Amino acid sequence: MSGRESRLMRWLRRSRPLASPRQGEREAVSGQPGEVERVRRQYLESELRFRALLESLPKVAVQGYDRDRRVIYWNEASARLYGYSAEEAQGRQLEDLIIPDFMREGVIGAHRAWVEEGREIPAEELELRHRSGELVPVFSHHVMLNEHTDEPLMFCVDVDLSDQKRAHRELDFAKRFDRLTHLPNRETFEQQLAMAMEDSRQQGAALVLVYLDIDHFVDINDALGYQQGDQLLIQLATRLGARLRASDIMSRASSDEFLMAFPGVHHQEDISRLVLKVQEVLRSPFPLDGKSRKVTACLGVSVFPANGESAGELIRNADVAKNRAKLNGRGQVLYFDQKLHDELLYQHRLSDRLEQGLEAGELTLYYQPQVSAASGRVENLEALLRWFPREGDPVSPAEFIPLAERSGLIHRIGDWVMEEACRQRAVWREAGLPLERIDINFSGSQMNRADLFERLDTCLELHGLGPRDIGIELTENVLIEADERVLDGLRRLYHRGFRIAIDDFGTGYSSLSYLKRFPVTALKIDRSFVRDAPSQPEDRAIMEATVFIGHRLGLEVVAEGVENAEQLTLLREMRCDLVQGFYFFAPLGAPEVERLLAGMLTGHPGLSS
Repeated sequence: MSGRESRLMRWLRRSRPLASPRQGEREAVSGQPGEVERVRRQYLESELRFRALLESLPKVAVQGYDRDRRVIYWNEASARLYGYSAEEAQGRQLEDLIIPDFMREGVIGAHRAWVEEGREIPAEELELRHRSGELVPVFSHHVMLNEHTDEPLMFCVDVDLSDQKRAHRELDFAKRFDRLTHLPNRETFEQQLAMAMEDSRQQGAALVLVYLDIDHFVDINDALGYQQGDQLLIQLATRLGARLRASDIMSRASSDEFLMAFPGVHHQEDISRLVLKVQEVLRSPFPLDGKSRKVTACLGVSVFPANGESAGELIRNADVAKNRAKLNGRGQVLYFDQKLHDELLYQHRLSDRLEQGLEAGELTLYYQPQVSAASGRVENLEALLRWFPREGDPVSPAEFIPLAERSGLIHRIGDWVMEEACRQRAVWREAGLPLERIDINFSGSQMNRADLFERLDTCLELHGLGPRDIGIELTENVLIEADERVLDGLRRLYHRGFRIAIDDFGTGYSSLSYLKRFPVTALKIDRSFVRDAPSQPEDRAIMEATVFIGHRLGLEVVAEGVENAEQLTLLREMRCDLVQGFYFFAPLGAPEVERLLAGMLTGHPGLSS
């Protein structure tokens, strides 16, 4: 048994705080040697159990001190917590071991007050000193045994709070900072921004806020994996941070978005200079997955105090500018102004009106005939969406369809168009009207919908229609950006006999090599080539080449936007299959189409010439 244990055991035997025989027991066992021995053995066992209990608390540090605060007991948990072995701690004073200098006098005074006046030391959280000098957070509870004697003994029971404190710090960090880049999160940034704006106000200076959004960041994650995407974010944060002044602040606002604030701007020309400094960060490629990759980003800029009096308003307006910049393409920069705000408000209200209009039946389909250039016969119809609000003027598709795309309403509208076109085709078929097909336009957002092809099949089956009754029109950009799932779905439609046309051919990333990859049956030459072909040899050559190659590939060729006889004559000479445009028919409502198909409505005389 070690010296510290012997001293503790001697004290326990003298004080007998646990299981010493009571007076009645002593009388009962007096004169009975066997009973005395049994009681003594039980008492010794209780002492051993007490010592074992102290040693069995692996995470609870227990120390015993005499009336002079010298160590008489030091368990293994105390050794781990404070860095002193039991032998090193034995006989040393409490204040010399684990009490920081600033607490020394208070601890000595508190101990004396308990010993001499019976004033207990309250349990509390403390930071005590490790052997290395580091402070250790503990919850400390004190027990005084053998009070009011010459040999009081104080036990300190210390629970290590390091894990809890560490968890609290980590939780606090997670609440205030971004885990990946260690930048302030948006909430923390907004608080910092409010203070920076106030400082700028007092200086009579401006503050520039830049909202950065990486272009097509999801493509980087999809192509290279999330780990490489994270590496890009870390590299970008490092580069941006290197360009900041001491007074500037930055945040990772969301997945691929960063906020930067530049306070203390005194000259108008400094605003563009600061924005250019952010743009320059993106000029050098980023090393990702063993290769150098060019990355672009769109920037929205707002300026205090002109574009917002509060941090939230300033961020919101920079966000508005950033979102509008993204609509203009990669790497764009846009400064917020009141006109932009008013337009945003108008778009928001128009989006609400569009949703209400869909519910109220304000949307309708018009149909523009596709006419055989050779015979003048109406072959097919293209379904065109129109919006006639019950209050106010009609709204152009060029305005509300992009709005529906941005708001996500395009999916509900697309379902309605598909259902209405199929319903109308079935009605006209039952009426025996001569018509080959109604073509429906599908946007990129609709094509990305996982169940689009199933919805189309369900709609066709519901109205008893087949592949020859309904066709699909897609822009070439939609096809180029389509993934394998979409292309596989189109191939299945193609092999079932559906007509699939590339709309506005020639206006996107046009390449005739695409035609052998995509499952298409027709090309629709964009109206811009048709319009200028009579006077522009270049446009005429492109249009003629498109018709020739389309036919060599077995594709039907349709010319859009035919508006005069001269254009029609050229198209006939080129042997274009179908023509479509105001020279023959403007888009017609369903009743007018019925009259046309029944022979009661005639088109332009040029159709039969």
